[in-house]
Amino acid sequence: MAMALRASRPRTRSRAISDTADHAAPYKAANRNAVAKTGGSSGGPVLLVVQSCPVTPVGIVGDFAKARGATLRTVHIHQGQRLPRTTEGLDGLIILGGPMHAGDDAGYPAFKKLLPLIRRFHQEAKPIFGICLGAQLIARAFEGQVFPFGGLEIGYLPLRLTAAGQRDRLLAGLAPEQRLMQLHQDSFDLPEGAVLLMANDTCAHQAYRLGETTYGFQFHLEVTERDARNFPRDCWASVETHYGELAEAVETRVVAEVAAHFDEGYAFTETVTDRWMDQVEERRQAMPAAAAPAMGRVPLRRRVA
Repeated sequence: MAMALRASRPRTRSRAISDTADHAAPYKAANRNAVAKTGGSSGGPVLLVVQSCPVTPVGIVGDFAKARGATLRTVHIHQGQRLPRTTEGLDGLIILGGPMHAGDDAGYPAFKKLLPLIRRFHQEAKPIFGICLGAQLIARAFEGQVFPFGGLEIGYLPLRLTAAGQRDRLLAGLAPEQRLMQLHQDSFDLPEGAVLLMANDTCAHQAYRLGETTYGFQFHLEVTERDARNFPRDCWASVETHYGELAEAVETRVVAEVAAHFDEGYAFTETVTDRWMDQVEERRQAMPAAAAPAMGRVPLRRRVA
């Protein structure tokens, strides 16, 4: 993402699927080594969640994954918590966003340890779900360049599915035009062999797939309604730097867009996460050690917190 983060939040304001073939066919811590474990049930899949920033948690992506029976193991990599060296005992990887630049190894040395782990998950075909900074780190792990694009995307902005996106198993049948939450100043080159799935006129590379099970999403599909409303103030210094005297008007626009488009984004995330969890379970059962039964679909009510 690469932007200045404001630690406090001084104020907040309130608030069809068709058939497709092709790829869519098969549908700062006290205990330095502590790893948070939430959700899940005995025998369900285990997902490693890599979190870089306190104001960009796993959000509704985590809610939907836990509703499918997953256990989440969260590592705060810039707070001294250690990443595992292997993928043993893990069925998937979620890499979250943050204000830092994906190439800033001097400021965030944990990135150097994360990159080989990303490559290992990919090589073992264990599904990966990268969000914003996470998508940029996946690109970097496979020699894609990450760079400031010269602007700041913020708010529920228009995105379109590419032709490949409309055939992708996570996106097939979704509306070709979407409004989803953005907050970033960096973009990236697609890694060699990656398939572009979503784009817009500001940053062409908005979502991609590498291989069959590695996905990167530049936008923040994970945000709760509350976090989406807070995003402008969370990164207020960057909003002011980019927009100057128009910063207050931009915040007003973003809050109005949350009210107008959060439900659309929520439905998009529910579908995408559910289909990604199908991949997690398929790959888990394909592994020799995976003997647990398939997860059922558990309805999840919309939540704001």
